[in-house]
Amino acid sequence: MRIFDPHIHMTSRTTDDYQAMYDAGVRALVEPSFWLGQPRTSPASFFDYFDALLGWEPFRASQYGIAHHCTLALNPKEANDPRCTPVLDALPRYLVKDSVVAVGEIGYDSMTPAEDHALAAQLQLAADHGLPALVHTPHRDKLAGLHRTIDVIRESNLPPEFVLLDHLNETTVKAATDSGCWAGFSIYPDTKMDEDRMVTILRNHGTEKILVNSAADWGKSDPLKTRKVADAMLKAGFTEDDVDQVLWRNPVAFYGQSGRLHLDTPAPDALHEGNSILRGGE
Repeated sequence: MRIFDPHIHMTSRTTDDYQAMYDAGVRALVEPSFWLGQPRTSPASFFDYFDALLGWEPFRASQYGIAHHCTLALNPKEANDPRCTPVLDALPRYLVKDSVVAVGEIGYDSMTPAEDHALAAQLQLAADHGLPALVHTPHRDKLAGLHRTIDVIRESNLPPEFVLLDHLNETTVKAATDSGCWAGFSIYPDTKMDEDRMVTILRNHGTEKILVNSAADWGKSDPLKTRKVADAMLKAGFTEDDVDQVLWRNPVAFYGQSGRLHLDTPAPDALHEGNSILRGGE
């Protein structure tokens, strides 16, 4: 079984997680830039973070046979902080990097005017760079937030087939799929979706243009949820081809629109800027 996790925050995970993911069948992933839990106070902190997603995390992933790509953006939550908004002006120099396969996470947190501006501006950046967009739907007022998101997308220059609407659930899946966008579902231990609910959605809505991710971050989460969804699908009577479509071919098709997806993991380098990951000697 081959698995592509299309949304996972490996900055928050350990090297043991990389090993466990590889053992479970994960061979590729996309790490979106996101809020780190503590507010950043300057654009420079974003730039160090972006550099880590472009260099350090691909190095870590390569040690475990996993191809690492990323998406970069000013996230919705921090779009409300004027100390952070200069990031929008600096993004173009990052969006040309080879391993950046989308603009994201963008979207809504509290649906403020500042978030309206950041979303529209970054959809335009995606269109300008020929990149897809990974869109975070809000955790509160989810259906209203989705409708507002779709309205902004329709007013943008980015076609809906270049947009992945993420963090969906039963209340938002129909509106999302009717929009022509791709539909993403985050599977968590206690919040968002679980494996059985995901199987029901796949049974009711099919396997086309649907992506499943673990979105594992610094909270209670599980980087093996993609594999657990695959196992639940097989137990529920889905075929191995169905599993391969949802857990591999769909994310490859979506992010492949960037023209930058490289799924052959290169031989790992011994060092990244002097760091071998090892401790206590060479």
